Amino acid sequence: MKKKKILLSGLIALMCCAVSAFGEAQDPNSNKISVELTSSLAGKYIWRGQNLSDDPVFQPGLNIGYGKLTAGLWGNMDLSNINGNSGDMSEIDYSLDYSDNFGCLEWLGYSVGAIYYDFPGTAIGDTTEIYGGLSLEVPLSPSVTVYHDVDEADGSYVSLSVEHSIEKIADLGPGLLPIGLDMGASLGWASGSYDKYYWGTDQSKMQDLTFVASFPTEIIGVDVALNLNYVMLVSDDIRDMDTYGTASDFFFVSLSLAKSF
Repeated sequence: MKKKKILLSGLIALMCCAVSAFGEAQDPNSNKISVELTSSLAGKYIWRGQNLSDDPVFQPGLNIGYGKLTAGLWGNMDLSNINGNSGDMSEIDYSLDYSDNFGCLEWLGYSVGAIYYDFPGTAIGDTTEIYGGLSLEVPLSPSVTVYHDVDEADGSYVSLSVEHSIEKIADLGPGLLPIGLDMGASLGWASGSYDKYYWGTDQSKMQDLTFVASFPTEIIGVDVALNLNYVMLVSDDIRDMDTYGTASDFFFVSLSLAKSF
C-alpha cells in the first residue's frame, strides 16, 4: 500500500512540475488552460478484451490541458450489482500526457505519459502504467502505443490502431443536425508477464481486436456521439482462460457527451 501511495504522490507531483516546466517553454500565446468534461453511458465495460462489467455503466471524465500537456481524471460507475458495486465508482484513473510532433516532421506525432489505476471498493490491486506512442498524419491515421505496467503486472501491452472520419453522412432532419461517421479498429498484443497477471497464461499473445463506429453530432454546444462497439479476444489460449466472462466476443452500444471550455 505504501508503494502505491508513493507512486500516486509521484504522479501528482510530476503533473504539477510538468505544467510549470512545459508551460515556460511554450509560446506565451498558447499557454491557455482548456477544460473538457466527458461522460459516457455504455451497455458494458470492456477493457483490452476483459469483460469488467457485463451490465450498464456510467463513465465520467475530466481533462485539463495546458499547452501540449493534458492531465486527466476518469472513472467507471457500475449501474448494477453485478460486481457488488452498484452506484459506486469501481475504477478511477489518473493520467498525464504530453503530445506533440517531431518539429519539421509535422506528419509524425508522439505522445508519452503515465496512468495510475485505482480500484476502490474492489479486491483488485492499484497499479501504474507508463506509455509512449507514435502516430502518422496520413490516410487511416495509423498509430502504435506501448504501455508498460511498472507495478502489479510488470508487463507490456501494445496497441496498433487505424481510424477514418467522414465529416457528414446525413442530416438529422431537413437542414438540422449534421451526422458524421468515425470508424476505428485496434489490435492488441501483450507480453507473457502481462498475460500471466491478467489471464493466467505466461505466453505473449495477440490479445484483443476492437471495431468502433461512431456517429457524432453537436447539440447546443455539446458534442454527442452514438457508438457501436465490437470487441473479440484473438488468442484461443486466452479465450480458454477467460476469467472475465462466459463469452469472448462482445457487442455493445454507448452514448458519449463532451463539452469543452
